[in-house]
Amino acid sequence: MFGDATNWNEDAYKESILKDREIQTLTVFRTAWPPSSNTNPNTIVLASSDGSLTSYSISEIPLGFSDSRAPQVKPNAFLQGHDGPAYDVKFYGNAEEDALLLSCGDDGRIRGWRWEEFMQSQVPVALQGNHIQPVVDMVNPQHKGPWGALSPIPENNAIAVDTQGGSIFSAAGDSCAYCWDVETCKIKMCFKGHLDYLYCIVARNSANQIITGSEDGSARLWDCRSGKCIWVIDSVKDEKFKGFSSSVSCIALDASESWLACGSGRSLSVWNLPASECVSRMCTRASIQDVIFSGNQILAVGAEPVMSQFDINGAVLSQIPSAPQSAFSVSVHPSGVTAVGGYGGLVDIISQFGSHYCTFHCQCV
Repeated sequence: MFGDATNWNEDAYKESILKDREIQTLTVFRTAWPPSSNTNPNTIVLASSDGSLTSYSISEIPLGFSDSRAPQVKPNAFLQGHDGPAYDVKFYGNAEEDALLLSCGDDGRIRGWRWEEFMQSQVPVALQGNHIQPVVDMVNPQHKGPWGALSPIPENNAIAVDTQGGSIFSAAGDSCAYCWDVETCKIKMCFKGHLDYLYCIVARNSANQIITGSEDGSARLWDCRSGKCIWVIDSVKDEKFKGFSSSVSCIALDASESWLACGSGRSLSVWNLPASECVSRMCTRASIQDVIFSGNQILAVGAEPVMSQFDINGAVLSQIPSAPQSAFSVSVHPSGVTAVGGYGGLVDIISQFGSHYCTFHCQCV
């Protein structure tokens, strides 16, 4: 009547409960497409709240869209990148055999591994994590307080790369942006001026500039030669847009590096950089958490299960349902295939035609 408890394993039961809860609360903070000679995407890399960097093969995921019963999929490669959440992942280099897999996180580190070594490891996935050593390992500086006390290590919320200049740029929690030398793993320049911690950063390599977004409600354009701020994009001071003030959570450049999309609370603005002016602003139903250009269009995701598509003038072109109830990442493959990742460890793969290709739950390793 009450079942046979002879072989009951209390520890295994507790572990299974914790595992289920861990999966439910896992958050994908960033998705990235690796460099490949294949024009069709097959591999996607995720940075998640458990500090992991995982690679998934899209061809092994069942087709179809489901926001509640999405299959749980095992990664084909796994790294324990950080102590604490991994907030961003980028690739340094355009060739598969030479590319570095870079990530940053809450522990204040930027780490990089050889992509080819990561993918070709013969170690079983269950035993992976610390099986390969990073070739890049950098940690943010601590600041001295009264009586020589050191501050906590500031977190890194985002990174950007300049392969021609051999640089990695980071948006840190101490309100500074840093330029790191890839070869020496040392700081080349510090960009100071924001009044609060940084959320996002992009490199405008054609002009040797970077753009940062901060909790202080502004985005700033910096000259990488001098380290000086050359333009403050601040909606608070613009009477035309009074009432839209909020932290700048995400920014994106188009391919020409002439247009900037800026997500701030429940508003999205588009700026013409050569003219230094805002050309459009649109209100959204929920806070925007990531934005990217796809050709001449803008894709935005945030605190609702929708991916919105806008034109430069702010008109809504489409709204596609997405599985994560709150999405933190949208990335576009050169073929036009889009990945949306967010809360619950859910990832959507959307075709270039706007239809859902597949949806899956990340599996905690």
